[in-house]
Amino acid sequence: WRCHGDSRRRGALRQLARQRPAWRPRRANGLLDGSGGDWWQRCPARTCKLLYQSWIKGQPVELSERLQGLLHDVLKDVGVASAHCYRAFVTFSFHPVSAGISWLPLGSLVGIPATFSAAEDRQGIVNHIVVINDKEVDWESKEGHALKDALTFSLEAQKFAISREVVYLQTNSPIIKAAVAPTCLAGTFISAVAIKQHLDLYSSPLALRIIFNLFIATIGLLCYHFASDSVSRSLDYRADRKAAAISKDYARGGVEFYDKVLSRNRIIRALMGKQGQRVYAPSGNLFPRNVFRLKHASFTSRRDLIINILNMSQELEKSD
Repeated sequence: WRCHGDSRRRGALRQLARQRPAWRPRRANGLLDGSGGDWWQRCPARTCKLLYQSWIKGQPVELSERLQGLLHDVLKDVGVASAHCYRAFVTFSFHPVSAGISWLPLGSLVGIPATFSAAEDRQGIVNHIVVINDKEVDWESKEGHALKDALTFSLEAQKFAISREVVYLQTNSPIIKAAVAPTCLAGTFISAVAIKQHLDLYSSPLALRIIFNLFIATIGLLCYHFASDSVSRSLDYRADRKAAAISKDYARGGVEFYDKVLSRNRIIRALMGKQGQRVYAPSGNLFPRNVFRLKHASFTSRRDLIINILNMSQELEKSD
């Protein structure tokens, strides 16, 4: 996947690339996120498109009629009334990306991977160049064949991947995430004032008040990290659950999507060598950067959630 941009875009993307293990295309000044993290969903819509727009020969890749129709079908299945508030563009990442708030004037952006144009067609994958650790992937090798399979999604899996981004935006998840920090800050401040008044610490020595404030600030920071991670995982599960509940086809697509994400990560782990072993678990999940934090739900738990939804649906049908 080739993308070209101005020097400011290249500088910003290089800085991001240093911060996390990444896939990148040959001669590309961009970042292919192999982790499935959703940090971009907190970015403004313009920033998201600036970072993830797919480019070719200095021009942005135009959205094909197939991808436009795919987004239209997903919006219809999800039940979005104001479909005009959702705009799509072609992204060079392997996962759909999204940003913005649908009911704001700028609306929402949904980035659809260029690989989705090669639905169930491995030749469309082979026509592109993928570089890992500065080495081009050999599509004829054992790993190359496995990677082709992991990057080729069925129509149902593509619809699920896009629908969970639409559901994520439709349920105001970016706002909920953004509200965690000010809520924790306000709670910490109010608690500190109330406790100091109750214990009459305002008349105590300055050194004691400083120690108390540092203690409360530490507790507040820990509460913020715990709340932020819990909310993030909850929103991940909610988006998957609502997307899988659209229909059985979407649920099956969700299982396939996460199965192939895990498979792809295992292949990346093998190709990256020791660095891959530090980033990816043998199962294909991501190792958390901080042992005390788990910012996102694991891919295996998301897949298992959808499998449970499918099993429950089948049991209900049998009981009827």
